[in-house]
Amino acid sequence: MAEYERLSIKMWAVDDRPREKMLKHGFGALSNAELIAILIGSGNTNETAVELSRRILTEYKNDLDQLGKTSVEKLKNFNGIGEAKAINILAALELGRRRQLSEPGEVRRINSSQDAFQSVSLELSDLVHEEFWVLFLDRSNKIIDKIRVSQGGVSGTVFDVRIILKQAIDKLASSLILFHNHPSGNLTASSNDMDITKKACDAAKLFDIKVLDHIIVAGKKYLSMADEGMLP
Repeated sequence: MAEYERLSIKMWAVDDRPREKMLKHGFGALSNAELIAILIGSGNTNETAVELSRRILTEYKNDLDQLGKTSVEKLKNFNGIGEAKAINILAALELGRRRQLSEPGEVRRINSSQDAFQSVSLELSDLVHEEFWVLFLDRSNKIIDKIRVSQGGVSGTVFDVRIILKQAIDKLASSLILFHNHPSGNLTASSNDMDITKKACDAAKLFDIKVLDHIIVAGKKYLSMADEGMLP
């Protein structure tokens, strides 16, 4: 005889059921596993939705950023997770990311590489492909605009200095900061990264525009070429 009989979520105490717990105490009372359990609705023959959610989170080191970077196919490897449930999980994480991006804020002044990194970290930190972004600043180092100028694959993206300078001139920018990400997590500036930086600096000088930095983003970390004395 089994030592115990597995209880379905409906048989749990009300305060232990994710949906009921949320209604009674609010979303803040729920763990990440319980929130994911609400998204997937059910587990499998051996695990409740909460237990399955805990196992998924454990696989991704309890890091929602890592979970948000995974794919539908990888999530389907978990027993009890089909395509629909996998899509629900990733869609919820993407909505959370977009909510952060859409939160209003005052025009910011860039005073350090940390300020610059924070201004684009939400756009670049979670990507599994490379993108190139530019931050345009006025004479007081306040942000005029930020744009994505190219999107590439896992190992590279196309850089066109003409597009960047046209945007800088149109926006009457006095300076700019270059950004791109390394999905591999490698923070080392490649020879191509150095060539791109020099090309942008040389071209910008012709229009009395200064390239203040080129920042490489790798997850939650970054490399500032200006801080490292690597700007030409």
